[in-house]
Amino acid sequence: MTFDFDLFVIGAGSGGVRAARIAAQHGARAAVAEEYRVGGTCVIRGCVPKKMLVYGAHFAEDLHEAASFGWDIEGARFNWPRLRDLVQKDVSRLEGLYTQGLDNNRVEIFAERATVAGPNAVRLASGREVSAKTILIATGAWPARPNVPGAELGITSNEIFHLEALPRRAMIVGAGYIANEFAGILHAFGVHVTLVTRGDRMLRGYDEEIVDHLVGLTRKKGIDLRFNFPFKSIGKQADGSLLVDGGEQGKFETDLVLWATGRNPNTSGLGLEAAGVALDKAGAVVVDEYNQSSVSSIYAVGDVTNRVQLTPVAIREGHAFADTIFGGLKRTVDYRAIPTAVFASPPISGVGLTEKQARAELGDAIKIYRSDFRPMKNVVSGREERGLYKMITAGPDEKVVGLHLIGPDSSEILQAAAIAVKAGLGKAAFDDTVALHPSMAEELVLLK
Repeated sequence: MTFDFDLFVIGAGSGGVRAARIAAQHGARAAVAEEYRVGGTCVIRGCVPKKMLVYGAHFAEDLHEAASFGWDIEGARFNWPRLRDLVQKDVSRLEGLYTQGLDNNRVEIFAERATVAGPNAVRLASGREVSAKTILIATGAWPARPNVPGAELGITSNEIFHLEALPRRAMIVGAGYIANEFAGILHAFGVHVTLVTRGDRMLRGYDEEIVDHLVGLTRKKGIDLRFNFPFKSIGKQADGSLLVDGGEQGKFETDLVLWATGRNPNTSGLGLEAAGVALDKAGAVVVDEYNQSSVSSIYAVGDVTNRVQLTPVAIREGHAFADTIFGGLKRTVDYRAIPTAVFASPPISGVGLTEKQARAELGDAIKIYRSDFRPMKNVVSGREERGLYKMITAGPDEKVVGLHLIGPDSSEILQAAAIAVKAGLGKAAFDDTVALHPSMAEELVLLK
């Protein structure tokens, strides 16, 4: 049978773009459909523009402490529209690069919504139907909104990058990385932030001791952090402000509510179930280790599979898929020891087992090393904020099974150290490495 394309990708995010490019390099006739903008969540409305806001937020503390380093800065003030527009300008630049990468590899781009019309058929919003030997679903995930009265009055991380003006007060609802990151960003920009969650912990999956350290620092900065918050409803008041009913915790007036309550696989209305594609209870596409769904011609990568919702993982999955199907190289993705970070204030990062996970899996075979220190910059500036580095080892050879950090630049420091965890090195490899002094990173090779 002759097909219009060897590969048709639905969704031009990081995973889909990588899959289409690599497949084309292997000689496949590839196409991709995207209903919004090429680049996906990370590039357009996620980690990339958010990190730019994080950079902007850092100046709040730097400017405040500048005098301690000999700088007199008068009249400094923050201009939100200027930063917002500069961020969007760079997002457009990156979108252009993603599009250029597809064009350079002769991948045909359809700037419209596409749905699955059958095991080898795709229907475009324009009404055209095309055939493909292989279909790849790479539609990512979508911000969740809780089912409470007035939920539509809140915004999500999709919309926050486009605010006309910053609110005076903001309530952020959630306990994950998006909630904690935007809490730090908005607080640095002068917004009074209330961060609430229905549960009793933040950042599940991260080391609890590190998270507790972050919680303490978050409160010291003046962010109103509330656990076990029974969110009941949102109402709009006559002056345009919002009234949040927090049950027994009271009622709260705010100017903005940001939902940061998770992300759901973006499969609604794609025609997957009608085509025979199995979805799990969360709506994610069920795939095997080679990203193949229950329909042999349909595959999926990235957040839409709800395995590990991280851009670098989606990129690796897309690359492995293309190599396997079109390059004759059977490749899978190793999900062990994936380094992650939360760009909170200060940032935290981790790789491998947390202390709780290590005790559950390895029992008494583990040993914990810590360094609780005050970064040199904070000593000079007079800031009391301390960092905490934590190493978890296992067995008589003290194999490093987990590293968890909180402090300035922790994500930059962890990336190189994560290689050691991935390689299965022992603590002796750290001990035998000469310290790079003076630096925060040297704490990793001085742990006792």
